[in-house]
Amino acid sequence: MANTQERMQQLKAFDESKAGVKGLVDDGITKVPSIFICRPQHPSAGSGKPGHDDDRFNIPIVDLGDVAAGKPAKVIQDIRRAAESMGFFHVVNHGIPKRVLEEMVEAIRGFHELPREVKAEYYSRDPMRKVKFFSSYNLYQSRFAAWRDSLFCDMMAPEPLDPQELPLALGLKSDHLEGLDCAKEYLIAAHYYPPCPEPELTIGTAKHSDGTFITLLLQDNIGGLQVLYENRWIDVLPVPGSLIVNIGNLMQASPDPL
Repeated sequence: MANTQERMQQLKAFDESKAGVKGLVDDGITKVPSIFICRPQHPSAGSGKPGHDDDRFNIPIVDLGDVAAGKPAKVIQDIRRAAESMGFFHVVNHGIPKRVLEEMVEAIRGFHELPREVKAEYYSRDPMRKVKFFSSYNLYQSRFAAWRDSLFCDMMAPEPLDPQELPLALGLKSDHLEGLDCAKEYLIAAHYYPPCPEPELTIGTAKHSDGTFITLLLQDNIGGLQVLYENRWIDVLPVPGSLIVNIGNLMQASPDPL
């Protein structure tokens, strides 16, 4: 009981500081606090064989430039194959300028490196708040806290996606997304992983699947992302200028999703 109470006090102190993991690093810690230590035997720490870069397990790359080249059917087939086989793939030649992607990463880093008193104004766990900064969304439920800070922006779509475009490309009925309310809202999650003094003791993101319909992920050039495929953790190496597409649980659970 004493250990449980002590841990809860540590969690509350960390949460109420409103400084996040970056605040700990700024304070000059040299040891990972116990609330962040990830026990190797815990399933959330990861199961499956270690990641590797075996050529047999390359993450698929879909070239959207083939659409402009007059080969839209090839793009649809490539997306279908990648989504069905792995559910996780890069897209290149998507039309977003490289500089825009770089500025997005710079802006995210810029927010997380603001003075703590500025970020504290946005610190919240209120599910109704549209813009919030926090560390470990399940801080009080998880067996260990994640070594990560997050900025969430929950937005109504200013210009909703054409609800017919994606379903038709995937061979679904034109009203498929409308029926799931997928065209009404976007969630932007901007994560930041501060340098860790003992990286072997903790983890930035535990094993999980996305509960969304589809996730678009912009990587930086540092790496560290892995995907579990056939009981093996595969390193997802950054591809300059690409976006990563992750097929979420909602799409997988939909009748005849692909």
